[in-house]
Amino acid sequence: MIRYERSVCPHDCPDTCGLLVGVEEGRVVSVKGDPEHPFTRGAVCMKVARYPERLVSPLRVLHPLRRTGPKGSGSFERISWDRVLDEIVERYRRIAEKEGAEAILPYSYAGTMGLVHYHAGHPFFHRLGASRLRRTICSAAAEAGFSATMGNGPSTDIETVVASDLILIWGSNTLATNMHAWPFFLEARRRGGRIICIDPYRNRTAAEADRHVMLRPGTDAALALGMMHVLVEEDLLDRDFIARYTLGFEELAGRIAEYPPSRAEKITGVGSDEIIQLALEYGRARSPYIRTGWGPSRHPNGGMAIRTIACLPGLVGATHKRGGGITRSTSGAFALNKAALEREDLGPRDVRTVNMIQLGHALTSLKDPPILALHVYHSNPAVVAPDSTRVLKGLAREDLFTVVHEHMMTDTALYADIVLPAAMSMETTDLYRSYGHYYLQMARPVMPPPGETRSTLAIFQDLARRFGFTEEVFGEDEESLIRRLLQSSSPYLKGVTWEKISRCEPVRLNVPENPFSDGFKTPSGRIEFYSKSMEAQGLDPLPAGEAGVDREGLGRYPLQLITPPRREFLNSTFCEIESLRARAGGPFLWINPVDAGARGITEGSRVRVFNDRGHCVVEARVTPRTTAGVTVIEGLVWLRFMPGSQGINHLTSQELTDMGGGCAFHCNLVEVERVEGEYQHEMQPASED
Repeated sequence: MIRYERSVCPHDCPDTCGLLVGVEEGRVVSVKGDPEHPFTRGAVCMKVARYPERLVSPLRVLHPLRRTGPKGSGSFERISWDRVLDEIVERYRRIAEKEGAEAILPYSYAGTMGLVHYHAGHPFFHRLGASRLRRTICSAAAEAGFSATMGNGPSTDIETVVASDLILIWGSNTLATNMHAWPFFLEARRRGGRIICIDPYRNRTAAEADRHVMLRPGTDAALALGMMHVLVEEDLLDRDFIARYTLGFEELAGRIAEYPPSRAEKITGVGSDEIIQLALEYGRARSPYIRTGWGPSRHPNGGMAIRTIACLPGLVGATHKRGGGITRSTSGAFALNKAALEREDLGPRDVRTVNMIQLGHALTSLKDPPILALHVYHSNPAVVAPDSTRVLKGLAREDLFTVVHEHMMTDTALYADIVLPAAMSMETTDLYRSYGHYYLQMARPVMPPPGETRSTLAIFQDLARRFGFTEEVFGEDEESLIRRLLQSSSPYLKGVTWEKISRCEPVRLNVPENPFSDGFKTPSGRIEFYSKSMEAQGLDPLPAGEAGVDREGLGRYPLQLITPPRREFLNSTFCEIESLRARAGGPFLWINPVDAGARGITEGSRVRVFNDRGHCVVEARVTPRTTAGVTVIEGLVWLRFMPGSQGINHLTSQELTDMGGGCAFHCNLVEVERVEGEYQHEMQPASED
């Protein structure tokens, strides 16, 4: 008989779905949405619906493994937990004694969003004195840009957007990456609102919107400034709001004057008439709302792009109109006591920091000391990190001792010296916040960990004990650490108690309907059109509209390439599920008929996409859903499933964004050529000797 247990989706998605997991005879047989979750309301994406397949994947790692063949070959032998942990400790001690602990680098990110296990390695590596990792690969540029204008607090609650009469989805394929927001947008439409999607290509969301504004990649700031020019020229401003709640309007007005729609058209490729129409609709709307995605931030000017877009609500007073406002992330409300988990105080203050985006550089060029040990968990850098050529060159170093804890035998795990079998979210206890809604939820195991798998927390606590670390944090269990997380003075967490959380039901934070009603979390407490904090950093204190440029390819490659998500995968997760790979097909290069015709490319052609950083071979989709000069490859596919084991990130650079130290994933200049032969790929399985 099937019993249903509450759980939470642990993956890097703003929706953080409430789940009902069907368990029969100790085995997960189904995963569906929890209809009692106030935001996700019983729906799950196609990926999570296939979780039973993931739990029993033939690629799942169930035992500790030690490498026996060349790096990347996938040849391993089983080893006991005691022996493998002793070996790790012995190697780390030897490296630390010879070169210093900074020669050891942890590498982790959002393979799980559960707060306990996400942070489980932080105290260990701080105590060890290892190099610190700057975890900026996803949202750092968007966060920095938005904070410069609006502050680092919570943003508009998507649940309130049903009262909006104009929704701008700006740089987000909502139906693929934020699907539970869509019903709220549809309800607004049912009440008479309109949905406009602003995106460089016609994705699923753009196709379902009332209108699609197709701009060139990396020109979002220029479009926003062109809209502002119209708002000022037509006097569609809320001057009372500007006077009471903003800072620097006069300075901003001078900058806006530099971007009439005619100039914005030249930068963005959007016709000036279309820019004027968009601005008029926004300025005349009763309650205009903007949902920003992460796409605009993944360019060299990404922080400035989000900062500039975030100025629009301040000109029309949208944040104080019911149904209006702007949403970047809700994470600012989850002011939990993370310091108790991270324990930065355990380590020295002057430790070297490595930006995770520049892993390829760190592994191949960093000195004094060089990286001699890499410890990977909750990430798959062989696939997700930019400039794969350099990353793989680093991972292939015989003098690099690499430890990977993983659920699956990923492409990164193939390069490991040691692979540790990790338990999944449905097999562990954790606490989950969201960056798309305002509900906090705890989950307990619905089944025991299979084989010899262990939780991330257990693995690091075992290592800490072997090193003789005696601080209390290394002996606490998940529930104890969750209690510590809840020890916060934030008003948003008032009334959020252990008693409520421990029921494993979603608990609403104490966030008002308008999270900006008590001001903005900027230095001035206002929306900052002019940012003195940016000026102090040597940055332009005003919004600016220059386009993002791939400087490495400038003058040599004619086509822009963006690499947005694909709904069948989440970063590199779920690529291990054969049915999802079959459903996704490809990967495909979307190319405009003009560009295809000039290169002799037809629908279904096998094409090579290349630049100075690398290349990959994909199948062409000739379509007007992207403009001339712009190509698109959706989704990350594991290298072993790509021809020649060359992936999308062989084309991306390690260049950092203007703010936040983020990654310019969507700013790549490439060329495309037709190659002979059929599109095919082979899986390279791992083996145990």
